Amino acid sequence: MMKLKFRVTLAASIALVVALGLIGLPPAIDGAKILGIFPTSARSHYIVGSALMKELARRGHEVTVINPFPQKKPLANYRDIDVSLDEDIMKNFMPNMLDMADHSVIESITKTYEFGHLITNQTLQHPNVRRLLNSNEKFDLVIMEAFLNDAHLGFAHHFKAPCLAVSTFGASRWTNEMVGTPSPISYIPHPFLRFTDRMSFVERIGNALMTVADMIAGAVLDIPVQSAMYEQAFPDPKPPLEHLRKHSVSLVLLNNHFSLSYPRPYVPNMIEVGGMHVNRKPKALPDDIKAILDGAQHGVIYFSLGSNLQSRQLPIEKREAILRVFASLKQTVLWKWEDETLPNKPDNVIVKAWWPQDDILGHPNVRLFITHGGLLSTTESMYHGVPVIGIPVFGDQYLNMGKAERTGYGLLLPYKEISEERLATTINKILSDSSYRTVAQSISARYRDQPQNPLDLAVFWVEYVIRHKGAVHLKSAGQELGCLQYHGIDVFATIIGVPVLFVYLLSKLLCGKRTKQSGAGKGPAAGGSKKRN
Repeated sequence: MMKLKFRVTLAASIALVVALGLIGLPPAIDGAKILGIFPTSARSHYIVGSALMKELARRGHEVTVINPFPQKKPLANYRDIDVSLDEDIMKNFMPNMLDMADHSVIESITKTYEFGHLITNQTLQHPNVRRLLNSNEKFDLVIMEAFLNDAHLGFAHHFKAPCLAVSTFGASRWTNEMVGTPSPISYIPHPFLRFTDRMSFVERIGNALMTVADMIAGAVLDIPVQSAMYEQAFPDPKPPLEHLRKHSVSLVLLNNHFSLSYPRPYVPNMIEVGGMHVNRKPKALPDDIKAILDGAQHGVIYFSLGSNLQSRQLPIEKREAILRVFASLKQTVLWKWEDETLPNKPDNVIVKAWWPQDDILGHPNVRLFITHGGLLSTTESMYHGVPVIGIPVFGDQYLNMGKAERTGYGLLLPYKEISEERLATTINKILSDSSYRTVAQSISARYRDQPQNPLDLAVFWVEYVIRHKGAVHLKSAGQELGCLQYHGIDVFATIIGVPVLFVYLLSKLLCGKRTKQSGAGKGPAAGGSKKRN
């Protein structure tokens, strides 16, 4: 009898715990129809977006993704709309991305805008996209990459669905404007500068000038072009693009995390999900690569310039300098090299056109990562606690590597300054000073110490926006204010201007009275001096 009572009590307790647990869970939603727009031809941008879209499909949502990298094997609940660009188009636009290292910051911004316009227009005019727009399909949510493609906000209005934006490299001017996130220039550096959050007075001046120049360039070079593409691609009636820029985005997901970047303010509908593409459970390495990593007696150095920059386009003198340095090392070097052969390759250097980067960095025998400094590569290296040498060329790469150098988990080697001596000195400094690895592993521990997996967090917010029909309650009232109102310039102008105007008018009044009194005092004396006839 006692056993029976115990079993009943135990069963009741378990049922109560389960019930309480279910009460704490957000309400489940049926599989939603979601349109993803990740058209950038840079694979690193697509990797972030596809990680989210594939997870949504795995959880039962019906996902359609506009992208230039269609799946080789079909996935359940996942449909590609292929918008691959002709290779000649990209080659004509930028034959060698390494040339960007010779551009000024303003030239880099201008070229980046041009790249955004090319991708945006090619996507909108692609036959596969035109068929989608002319169809009767319905979507519950539109998820779009936010990368100089504001015209794509028209998809959300066209399909009458809430819009969620994904920034593949953290907060920027255009993502901040979407949801009204404050970005004080006193301690938040512009993404194209290598400043940190502790800027000197001169650096703050430079940061302010750069921010203003970016705003002007956006207003002059970007917004008019985006508006023209939007007007051409989407049928009437429709609101002006400027209205969509301020009011159509429900939430922004940032590929960033405060442990990898700088602390900064966000509005409630801007969420950090940095590293959601990183494999929390590394995949098994191919046997040949695993054998190399396991068998490297002195460790491994991994060298990759990312998906946009091509190592094979390095000038011969820089390539030869790099090879001479690698030949002098006792470590094994894995180099992402896009050609079948590498002239004068030392025996300790192994080249492939593609390496499973994330899984390689997760191997305990990797001592150093030589990278271009892109945010995806930086995030992966920090997740796995691997120190870095950054060779930035353009964009936010300088900012990322400036952070690495200041924090102490890496060193910055400007592309223009690559030489045999500089590279050898930089590599030996990292390998001989254990503090770089210690700092990298410390950051890795901080980054991993999160209450929720970033990918799970991203999915939660996607479903939250769907559940709450766009989550309008998250939107900041700052979106309804003009520039002068948002920054309080009208208030400060009134506070300062009214007293100044009062003092000015009072002084004019008093001066006027003195003038009249002075004139009145002189009048009789002057009149009395005249002779009467």
